[in-house]
Amino acid sequence: MFWSLLKIIAFVAVVALLSFGAVLLLETDGIVRIEFANREISMAPITLLIVSVLAVPVIWSLIFLLGLLQAALKFLVGDETALTRYLNRNRERKGYEALANSLISLASGEAKHAISDAEKAERYLGRPEITGILIAQAAERTGDKKRAEQAYRDLIKDERTKFVGIVGVLKQKLQDNEIDVAMKLAEKAFAINPRHEEIQNALFRMQSGMEDWSGARTTLAAKLKAKALPKEVHARRDAILRFEEAKRMIAEGNSADGEASALAANRASPGLVPAAVLASEIKTRSNERRAAAAIIRKAWSLQPHPDLAKAFAAIEPDEPPQARINRFRQLIGKNSVEPESRMAQAEILLANDDFLGARRALGNLPEEQPTVRSLAIIAAIERGQGAPDSVVRGWLTKAVSAPRGPQWVCDNCHAVHSEWVPACAECEGFDTVSWKDVPSAGQVHSSAVGLLPLVIASKGGNTEFGTSEGSRSATAPIEGTEPP
Repeated sequence: MFWSLLKIIAFVAVVALLSFGAVLLLETDGIVRIEFANREISMAPITLLIVSVLAVPVIWSLIFLLGLLQAALKFLVGDETALTRYLNRNRERKGYEALANSLISLASGEAKHAISDAEKAERYLGRPEITGILIAQAAERTGDKKRAEQAYRDLIKDERTKFVGIVGVLKQKLQDNEIDVAMKLAEKAFAINPRHEEIQNALFRMQSGMEDWSGARTTLAAKLKAKALPKEVHARRDAILRFEEAKRMIAEGNSADGEASALAANRASPGLVPAAVLASEIKTRSNERRAAAAIIRKAWSLQPHPDLAKAFAAIEPDEPPQARINRFRQLIGKNSVEPESRMAQAEILLANDDFLGARRALGNLPEEQPTVRSLAIIAAIERGQGAPDSVVRGWLTKAVSAPRGPQWVCDNCHAVHSEWVPACAECEGFDTVSWKDVPSAGQVHSSAVGLLPLVIASKGGNTEFGTSEGSRSATAPIEGTEPP
């Protein structure tokens, strides 16, 4: 309301000023003389004002006519004019209409129509960086790999679409299992855009599959920098890569660097069982037995595992049975209720012919969580205590069909592995193999089969399980029954 009032006041003021000026000119005496080319023109001031106002549209019309004449002359000599601009706008309109139709056809699954519309749009627009992407994707939908690859290769020639073209060809090479070519393409794409998560994952997967551990660590660091990976996950996976790199260096004879890398992997991820075992072996060979034991105890506190018990026994291979029992109590510590801890204690006591102590250590594990290994241990205990063959045979019969217990299992595809691997052999998932229960029944894991003779010392200090008379009687096969 206020602004409307101001506008009205301003309009009235302007009209009043104009009226005042007109009256002033009418009342003004005198004549305006204009001399031009020996000619003189005389007129009253008000007349001069009227002529000046009327001259404005005349002058504008003359300028317009001169511009039109100039445009006509440029058209005759081939220069761009309003006519050519009109024709160009018409082509653009048809081109963008064809482009829109191509996008709609691609989204609706009509790939062939999408290709024809994209080609039509290219003829009108001349924008291969747009139409080329549509043609490539539509050709992929129709299964025309050759056409799609050519379209992607054309995109590589333009700096603006180079990355898109490389990624497109990369996917095709991966589908054709041309890993070497795909690796080079992934490296080029990674150099252009190191923060692209899909390229990071593809490159890392190929590098780890080809055992390029150093390159995989670089890619993993880029994933951390791009915040595509939590710090704790990066630490564990980097430790896995260090561990694999250490194994390769040791196998190639570069023991010093390999051992340093293995120890670094263990420090970065103490719960990684194979790295802890290797680090313990390195420390044991250098006669640093306390450090070796500390490594295993730390790993055991995070994840009890038969391989850790085996490595812990190897630190002092010739110790007496009672000394081994006392030392293993330090290993088990607060994890004494864990099934793995209970079985390890039972095996050690069993080797020392302490069948009653072994039974107490095992507890109700064979009844509540029966596995091949726990049932085999209880069968040995019953045998050592002089139980009838029928009782021992009953436990062994249960062991044949019992679950295998914890195994190395892929978290993605649930494939079971006989030993730990950095990437699943079935689904190629990296760092997906973990130690956990397998519900299906079957034979015991290889590490569990060999655990008894490796962690138990006989009375004579030999690490082979069953060398003492009591141990032999406890594990001697029963007639007519095969051990599990």
